[in-house]
Amino acid sequence: MTKIAVLGAGSWGTALANTMAKNGQQVMIWSHKADQAAEINERHQNDRYLPGAKLEDNLQATDQMAAAVSGADIVLFVVPTKAIRQVAKQLAAILLANKQSVILAHAAKGLEQKTHLRISQMLVEEIPADCYSGLAVISGPSHAEDVVKGDLTAISIGSNDVRAAEALQGALANAHFRPYTNHDLIGSELGGALKNIIAIGSGMLIGKGYGANAQAALLTRGLVEIREVGQALGAQPETFLGLAGIGDLIVTGMSPNSRNYRAGVALASGKPLAQVEEEMGMVIEGVNTIKAVVDFEKEYDLDLPITRTLYQVIYEGKTIDQGINDLMTRPLKAED
Repeated sequence: MTKIAVLGAGSWGTALANTMAKNGQQVMIWSHKADQAAEINERHQNDRYLPGAKLEDNLQATDQMAAAVSGADIVLFVVPTKAIRQVAKQLAAILLANKQSVILAHAAKGLEQKTHLRISQMLVEEIPADCYSGLAVISGPSHAEDVVKGDLTAISIGSNDVRAAEALQGALANAHFRPYTNHDLIGSELGGALKNIIAIGSGMLIGKGYGANAQAALLTRGLVEIREVGQALGAQPETFLGLAGIGDLIVTGMSPNSRNYRAGVALASGKPLAQVEEEMGMVIEGVNTIKAVVDFEKEYDLDLPITRTLYQVIYEGKTIDQGINDLMTRPLKAED
């Protein structure tokens, strides 16, 4: 039995923790809210994020990070990108005090604002090397709402450390949840972050009344842009043809369970971004990630027309209709 600390009690953190608890692992989920931890312990529910879901009786929760981490073999971060550094600093202090080394993993999907760093890069900056023995990322097509009710799901665990990836794989695998491993940490992180941008665009198309043809075209050409950015930043191009790439893009770009997709639909209805973010009640990672990718386009001399147009719509006042027209009437070219 593996002891696992899951940092973050949102929908995805809870779903992953519940999956591992169902597998008989010793799992403790950390929330910064005492009432949320109490709800998980006493009622076996997390109604704000997974309404109606019944959690495993052996899943434990706490609002004390030190209690969650003590004796853990694996520490899994599932907090919004903007909270990664703060939580990592807290974890580093605990691990140093305990003289403890763990496998570090995360299931967050974004890039840091301003620095544009990936999550693993942020963790490495904040947590001393002596405090961890491997680093991995969970990515792939996986809505928490479906995972927690036992829908069939396959994900990818990216890591440069085979032992770390296989430890997570063993903790998560069951008849409903199938994890694969890959050796491309960079590509796995970028696939998970960049698909959120394209998902916003997909929601906009549906919100504007377009159909499956338009959606398929956007997702396919969006994948080309994701691959271009990934290769520029050192990812393996084949990663984007797997679960961490096209798989995650399909589910995020086509499902109403995706907050990025729903944000696109809401923006197409005429709601301003601030209102959409407030009504969503959860972080819309693609809204921030798009800023980083526009900077990458300039820095690496890339051509990312979909991403660039979405940036203009979200931040520069271009209408969605004009953005669609601009994309469809660009100079003709060969498919790449």
